[in-house]
Amino acid sequence: MKLHDPQPNPGSRTASRRVGRGHGSGRGKTAGRGTKGQKSRAGGGIPGWFEGGQTPLHVRTPKLHGFKNRFRVEYAAINLGRLSDVAAGTLITPEVLRHDQLLRDQKTRPMPVKILGGGDAPAGVTIHAHAFTRSALEKLAGAGSTAQLISWPEGMPIEATADEAPHDEPLPEPAESTTTEPVADVDESEGNS
Repeated sequence: MKLHDPQPNPGSRTASRRVGRGHGSGRGKTAGRGTKGQKSRAGGGIPGWFEGGQTPLHVRTPKLHGFKNRFRVEYAAINLGRLSDVAAGTLITPEVLRHDQLLRDQKTRPMPVKILGGGDAPAGVTIHAHAFTRSALEKLAGAGSTAQLISWPEGMPIEATADEAPHDEPLPEPAESTTTEPVADVDESEGNS
């Protein structure tokens, strides 16, 4: 292959349109600009956002203040008070909550479930949810109930991480350093003189 062998793909490069070259070309006289008007003049033209005098979009649209997190997770929330009448020993899962119509309508897309701490906690139940507030965990622990985190969207149990473990225990002391610094050699003959 030589430098003159590569060719552009067919149709990727087209010849520039020659306008104003007589009636036979189809674009003679006014060169496709029409007759008179602002757009027919050299140097004329209007910006793409001009709407003919109508209030433009960037003026009639409310200003967007603040920050919108693109990665925010939206939960289907439910308070503990709505579960206070559940009998002891019951397993409460997101599927059970949806079946009993305790969650808001999720026809468009399913959402993870978050348990909030409003109301009294049910006693002796096990709740599987994708998130719990701190107050909900405290109330469930006080009522003798179990809170189990599950993954989204698999619904598999998640073990408690180090961040969720209680911080009452003292932190382990750092291990002593085993590295030794080199000691400069001392000439004993100079010290004896």
